[in-house]
Amino acid sequence: MRTKSVLGAGLACAMIAAAGPAQAEAGDLLVRVRGIVVAPTENSSEVLPAFPGSEVAVDNAVMPELDFTYMFSDNIGAELILATTKHHASGRGTLDGTGKLVSTWVLPPTLTLQYHFAPKASVRPYVGAGVNYTIFYSEDATNALEDAVGPTKVSMDDSFGYALQAGLDFDLSDRVFANIDVKYVDINTTAKLNTGDAINRVKIDLDPIIVGIGLGMRF
Repeated sequence: MRTKSVLGAGLACAMIAAAGPAQAEAGDLLVRVRGIVVAPTENSSEVLPAFPGSEVAVDNAVMPELDFTYMFSDNIGAELILATTKHHASGRGTLDGTGKLVSTWVLPPTLTLQYHFAPKASVRPYVGAGVNYTIFYSEDATNALEDAVGPTKVSMDDSFGYALQAGLDFDLSDRVFANIDVKYVDINTTAKLNTGDAINRVKIDLDPIIVGIGLGMRF
């Protein structure tokens, strides 16, 4: 029985050794697929200046994300994040209870420069900082808003800002690893609501926290 136990333990060790770590090295390309939660920490100007506190709240979104990291050295990499999410802005403050007012799709390609602390370990933390360019598209007024004020055209300015990042990769096999990632992205926009001859402009700081969990592969 003892011999079988020793052989079993040896076989397990051999299998772990054969799997090996999915270590990132200079020249590697890391591809990750994550499920992300985009949670805006929004702040807005007044929608209706005549009504103090008439602000908007922006809802969270859950979507898949694809990202690519190229390792310039064992410790330094650059990551490009690609994802698009849909959000609704609802009344808040003195507009609380008015429901959803506008919707928009958001495309925020983000490029970060990362430092990987332990590239040879099986658990590899990293931090990053970089830039973000956010494109707003398919903006639309809701039926509730148009029922209240009439046909409304909505447009939102694109945004350029910074991004901060922290994450952790941990091995599942010699090429596959799991990933947890958190980002803060600086996104500011001005929404223009054109209703007949009236134009309202609302400044919105979205500044979302983005939490992602997924799998990656080293090439």
